[in-house]
Amino acid sequence: MSDGVYAPTEVRRARYAVAAVFAVHGAVTGSFATRVPWIQDHASVSAGQLGLALAFPALGASVAMPLAGSVSHRFGARNALRGLITLWTLALVLPSLAPNLLTLCLALFVYGATAGMADVAMNALGVEVENRLGRSIMSGLHGMWSAGALIGSAAGTLAAHLGSDARLHHALASVTLTLLGLWFCRWVLDLQPTEDEEPPPRFALPPKSALLIGAVGFCAVFAEGASLDWSAVYLRDQLETSAGLAAACTTGFTFTMAVARLVGDRIVDRFGSVRTVRASGALAVLGGLLIVLADRPAVAMGGFALMGLGIAVVVPLCFAAAGRSGSNPSLAIAGVATITYTSGLIAPSAIGTLAQATSLMVSFVLVTVLAGGLAAFAGVLRAGDRDRPKLSPATAAVPERRP
Repeated sequence: MSDGVYAPTEVRRARYAVAAVFAVHGAVTGSFATRVPWIQDHASVSAGQLGLALAFPALGASVAMPLAGSVSHRFGARNALRGLITLWTLALVLPSLAPNLLTLCLALFVYGATAGMADVAMNALGVEVENRLGRSIMSGLHGMWSAGALIGSAAGTLAAHLGSDARLHHALASVTLTLLGLWFCRWVLDLQPTEDEEPPPRFALPPKSALLIGAVGFCAVFAEGASLDWSAVYLRDQLETSAGLAAACTTGFTFTMAVARLVGDRIVDRFGSVRTVRASGALAVLGGLLIVLADRPAVAMGGFALMGLGIAVVVPLCFAAAGRSGSNPSLAIAGVATITYTSGLIAPSAIGTLAQATSLMVSFVLVTVLAGGLAAFAGVLRAGDRDRPKLSPATAAVPERRP
């Protein structure tokens, strides 16, 4: 895609606009997550039925993400993002309206489908801006997503504390986030397909390069999902800590991830994607070893904090590498996103199944082994480093033209 020349100030403004869209996307997720107990009660579903329903967002995302490239080609990058982020923010209201299991599953399928398509569109635009700036920004963009999720969850926590109806809460949040998303989309890059550029297929298998990059993302997201869902349980059951201290462990993990993403771009610009991910993998392995060998809570909490630091920048770098790995960035990004969403879907249940068969400590041995895969296979991100244009300020605003 291309549409002429952008001034450097326009490219920098587009960076901040995309970052704001990432925050809006995260705020929707945070708003939903805090009201899941209310949604469960309203739909009158058991814990097992809720677990089934919560698999549908990942299913919807996996089905719909490959469509994002076709939408961007048909309507242009800016209009596509504007429409997809609007569908995503409006979809927030659907789960709280569901009166039973069937409608909840359908609502969450749509919720996940719109989330996935918006995710692909905003990551593709983030890669385009990164190419024009000639320096890493993807880690910071994902850090903004984490910040948005924290803001959305804080507002949701307040709403739950006040006993507000989730339908009203989500309706107000949806309207607010829709208006913010539309406002910020005004300044993202308005990329259009060239005359001789063929439209991407509506459904296609991701390229081989995306599969390899996605495997690295799979390891990182597996460790993230396992740590988020099981860190508190690990401290409570393995080390017999209080509920408050166990919850603080999960908070510490998410905090280190958010901070690492917000500062990660400086590290990537200095050392490159491959060395950064190798070092990240080493940190994650060290964290995993501390977790499985911990004999007191402080050691395990330090291990989970190191795990958060180690995996934080990996997924943003996988998206960036996918966007530079072939002639169809949206398709490659969709492939990586599908793999990472799948990893996030299976990780919590896989950890639980293995823990039931053996122990939770053995489950985190598996997490540690997968974290080692980050260091072992980081080389697949090398193409992204090599192909990244090293632009001077005078040429940073000129978009790449693809044949």
